Amino acid sequence: MPELLTVDQAEAMTIEQVHDLYRRYVSRSQVSLIGSFGFGRDVVDHAEGAWIHLRDGRRVLDFTGGVGVLNHGHNHPRILAARRRFLDAQRMEVHKNYLSPYVAALGHNLAQLLPEDLNISYFPNSGAEAVEGAVKLAYKYHRGRRGTVLHSDIAFHGKLLGAGSLTASPEVHFPYPQIPGTDAFTYDDLDSFLLALERHTSSAGECDVYAVVLEPFSASSLRECSPGFLRAVRRLCTERDIVLVFDEVYTGWGKTGELFHFLHHPGLVPDIVTTSKSFGGGKASISGYIARERIFRSAYDNLADATLHSTTYYGFGEETATALEAVAVAVDEDFPGRARKLGERLGDGLAGIAARHPRLVREVRGRGALHGVFLTPGPQLPESVRTKLPTAAAKDPQAMSKVLTAAVIAALYRDHGVLTFFGSNRSIALIASPPLVAEPDEVDLFLTALDEVLARGATRLLAGLVKEKVSA
Repeated sequence: MPELLTVDQAEAMTIEQVHDLYRRYVSRSQVSLIGSFGFGRDVVDHAEGAWIHLRDGRRVLDFTGGVGVLNHGHNHPRILAARRRFLDAQRMEVHKNYLSPYVAALGHNLAQLLPEDLNISYFPNSGAEAVEGAVKLAYKYHRGRRGTVLHSDIAFHGKLLGAGSLTASPEVHFPYPQIPGTDAFTYDDLDSFLLALERHTSSAGECDVYAVVLEPFSASSLRECSPGFLRAVRRLCTERDIVLVFDEVYTGWGKTGELFHFLHHPGLVPDIVTTSKSFGGGKASISGYIARERIFRSAYDNLADATLHSTTYYGFGEETATALEAVAVAVDEDFPGRARKLGERLGDGLAGIAARHPRLVREVRGRGALHGVFLTPGPQLPESVRTKLPTAAAKDPQAMSKVLTAAVIAALYRDHGVLTFFGSNRSIALIASPPLVAEPDEVDLFLTALDEVLARGATRLLAGLVKEKVSA
């Protein structure tokens, strides 16, 4: 008989045992990357709200918001209660031959919350799947007669082959095969967008673009499109019958101060919007794309094509029941209003920090509960740091920004018990993304810790990172 580990044995593992099994069965490189930070050497016992409780009794303020997943915080009581009710009643989890009341109710609720005829929903598991489903829908809407999809030059839409083909972040740097017909335009640049359209319009005026996939707010770069740009893109897509897809995988469910970021602009409605991350309340792996009725019905609403886009787990129970409660919590607890209040406190505090540390902080920007701090790197990496980096990393033009930001992240965790992360796009930012259940005093705790850490200066911060790396 094979020797299988139990749940109890997994929960009793030491961090050394976890590292060993990761190296053997998951990824040695992940251990090298994450294990060199303090959080890579700790074991979590439990989590609640904005706090992670470690096995050794310490607690950590989670200011990552689960990288977008935890608008509701860790283990929101209403989310737990909904899942317990589902499990205790032994509800049916998965079956493709029965129509799901949870899918029906969730589709209804999204239609009530979104504008105009943005009211037909499909629920896969991940954000990248939602993006790919939206692009596939747009292609089918045009019966395959058009062959081009446009995205921005800083886009991040996922890491699957399809979504990765629409992703321009250096994080997806390996030259994987691309889906055919992708082209890029400069983010928030109407002239560049017009040129992209022109490249794919024949002399007879026939447009080959079937979809434009765009993040109204780019969570990985902390940039947002101007209202004028978004409205112009909407007008041009309408004129040319191009399906406009807004990717709100990260920004959905209140993160930037509206239920979805595009709702900051009244009357602006995409043809499809994608969502994931906090859609599952921090507990369920569920995503969705919601389409205008005319787009969906033209593409799939016939007997021949009714199952042309489907998955084994479509109609899943606990995930859709969880999402029902997660959406209700976001509305009942006014997540957009919470984000606006958090954003005011966070934005003012970060602006003050930038003013006090002008040599180290180049810029701060963001909206709602999603801000970034961009640090000013020195001219080159110190020799003591560069010699400890892999050759490829040492040659990375962003290496100094990454290492300096990593040094701040390490110090915040090591000395203040605050967990943060950095975004990896064209520029590197320390991301401040608290859950929307965070309290004002928790924002203040983060701001105080960041202020103290930056006061040490770049040299001391880098020295601290080297010392931590050596002792790991």
